[in-house]
Amino acid sequence: MRGVGVEQPLSIAVAQPRCIAFDVTSNAVAHAQAVRAAEARVVVFPEMSLTGYELDAEPVSPDDERLAPIVAACAETGTLALVGAPVPGPRIGILAVDGDGARVAYGKVYLHGSEAAHFVPGEPAVIEVDGWRLGLAVCRDTGVPEHAAKTAALGIDGYVAGVVHADHEAEVHGERARRVAADHGVWVATAAFAGPTGGGFDRTSGRSGIWSADGELVAEASAAPDEIARAVFIK
Repeated sequence: MRGVGVEQPLSIAVAQPRCIAFDVTSNAVAHAQAVRAAEARVVVFPEMSLTGYELDAEPVSPDDERLAPIVAACAETGTLALVGAPVPGPRIGILAVDGDGARVAYGKVYLHGSEAAHFVPGEPAVIEVDGWRLGLAVCRDTGVPEHAAKTAALGIDGYVAGVVHADHEAEVHGERARRVAADHGVWVATAAFAGPTGGGFDRTSGRSGIWSADGELVAEASAAPDEIARAVFIK
């Protein structure tokens, strides 16, 4: 279900910066570099990109001073960064960061496996950027059609997600994105972890991508860390 009143295009990027386990300070610098390199209005990052997929990582508060490099980069570029992190709740969340600071925008709804021992589920959510309504998702959410349906019911023009998948699961992004596009007629952007991380993910998929509302792949990164893919959402 599309939102209403969308006029101008929206430049969007999916980024997959390399990550040092638990090192929020270093990872925030990498995120800031990606924001500057992306040259996009919105930059989407993978699941738990700020800490790595480390289920025992401490939640990152929106007022954490370690986020300052990302805030500064967003202020310089006019970017909204959607950063993956454990957040208060605790939830596997998305921090929406711009030049004014950070806020918790979303908590993963469909927890997977041992995640439920560490986190509580969130609720479907939408964030609005320049008249575009973007539905938010984290990893397993994208594999549950009910999640996209409930999010679309809020009125969306795009569906953006941060994920962690193993290297042999690279095709999953496209399969799920095409399903969401077909079911709801919206753009889809998926930022996928690249490089090793916790939870047994010694080899991750990378290959972050962006799909049109017709389900066409319009931009894709490789499997390597530090790559960025960009596209422009148009109505």
